[in-house]
Amino acid sequence: MPAAHCPPGSAPRPPTAAASVVGVTKRFGSVRALSGVTLDFPAGRVTALMGENGAGKSTLLKILTGDHRPTEGHVALDGVRLELGSPQRAKAAGIRIIPQEPEIIPHVSVAENVYAGALPRRAGRLLDRAGLNRRVRADLERIGFADVLDPDLLGSELTPAQRQLVEIMRAVTGEAKVIAFDEPTSSLSEHEVDALFALIRRLRDQGIAIVYVSHRMQEIFQLADRIAVLRDGALAGVQDAATTSEGELVRLMVGRDLSALFVRRSAATDRVVLEVDGLTTDHVRDIDLTVRAGEVVGLAGLIGAGRSELALALAGDLPVRQGTVTLDGVRLRPGRPGEAIRAGLGLAPEERKAQALLLHRSIRDNTSLVVLDRLRRWRFVRRRAEQELAQEYTDRLRVRTPSIEHEVRKLSGGNQQKVVLARWLARRPKLLILDEPTRGIDIGAKAEIYRIIADLAAEGVALLVISSELPEVLGLADRIVVMQNGRVTGELDRTEASEEAILALAMADDLAPTPGATP
Repeated sequence: MPAAHCPPGSAPRPPTAAASVVGVTKRFGSVRALSGVTLDFPAGRVTALMGENGAGKSTLLKILTGDHRPTEGHVALDGVRLELGSPQRAKAAGIRIIPQEPEIIPHVSVAENVYAGALPRRAGRLLDRAGLNRRVRADLERIGFADVLDPDLLGSELTPAQRQLVEIMRAVTGEAKVIAFDEPTSSLSEHEVDALFALIRRLRDQGIAIVYVSHRMQEIFQLADRIAVLRDGALAGVQDAATTSEGELVRLMVGRDLSALFVRRSAATDRVVLEVDGLTTDHVRDIDLTVRAGEVVGLAGLIGAGRSELALALAGDLPVRQGTVTLDGVRLRPGRPGEAIRAGLGLAPEERKAQALLLHRSIRDNTSLVVLDRLRRWRFVRRRAEQELAQEYTDRLRVRTPSIEHEVRKLSGGNQQKVVLARWLARRPKLLILDEPTRGIDIGAKAEIYRIIADLAAEGVALLVISSELPEVLGLADRIVVMQNGRVTGELDRTEASEEAILALAMADDLAPTPGATP
């Protein structure tokens, strides 16, 4: 009986073969993505795979599942060396992966998507729809997705979460020995996550080797039996999940304690770079704000407080009803983002993929986007100057890429954020607004973003940092401005700020909601 089809209440099957990678090194041109990694994935256990973006997690998974051939080393199953060469061979050997980006056929049903390539037939040719319907409903019930996934929906009608569930069903409806989950909860609701975790535990108890990739510590400690950490393409260590700590994992990932991430000296001066006086829009009201050269001002508040809307208004992307914005002595006219950029204002928005990056263009194209006026001679961009500029900031910000011609969509989240920062650093801004600069990136990439912020402050750049992570705000900021319902409710100096003090201001109930404010 296939492992994934063990009926409820039956005895678990004997442990399946353990998988392993042995001495695996992988190079892409001059970039070494993995270096001599040897790691076991025991049957009947959940092995979590952690590490900063670019540490080699995805590359290791692709080697395990046949997408990449190792430059050196090999994959083994139950001690027997495998020559995979393709995902099809890996699947035939019982190794499955649930990828981050589901591959869904848009014009067929969920049931047909799940069993694509193995659809039940009548008379050898005709699709047995009744049999398919019985099979998919039984599998949905057994797996625990019956109330969250309609088997009759078309692929084009699925939400991102449902697309992910289809990929999970594909992986578990066969003779699986190893199943790898790559950031599987990124688009799932809490209820869907609970169903997924229950399924993973059942698969583990049936003797399947589970590989679980995530940067979410809480998930890791909920699920994992053991935790393997990669750093710079090498295996930094393997920890027992029951005895290790979050602090130990951070040390393995970044080479130092979490507390050391925020060590910086204040570089604030007396020169006011940004002065906002009585700014009112459809989303914020009567905002007074100053940011000085070399100062990091944190902008805190709950979701819907109006922080992102304030940032967009300062950058000229939202209309202003009244009030003024002055940048280094120059009053900015509202609704003119080009003028704000020329005056020295840069904005790295919250949604970097949707609002900041040209995903199908190169690192070079993205970096030079706001400095093309400086790179032009007559009507033509000086290509060599553009390449030198992109390379300079790629090196400075330690963007992990084979080349500046690499498409941005292929980079990790942390490296994509660095490209956004590279764009504005190339412009040499006086004020840089960073809206949730570390959202969706792991602890190692966060450490590098924090270093960049500290370096910019030391160079005299004024920084306004919006973050929903209170430890981040407390660690980075010289001053913290708190908003609620589109208004500033208070300001805290670094020496007096605490999570309790910020939350008290963020939830102040003596202010009525601003008309038009986002909920």
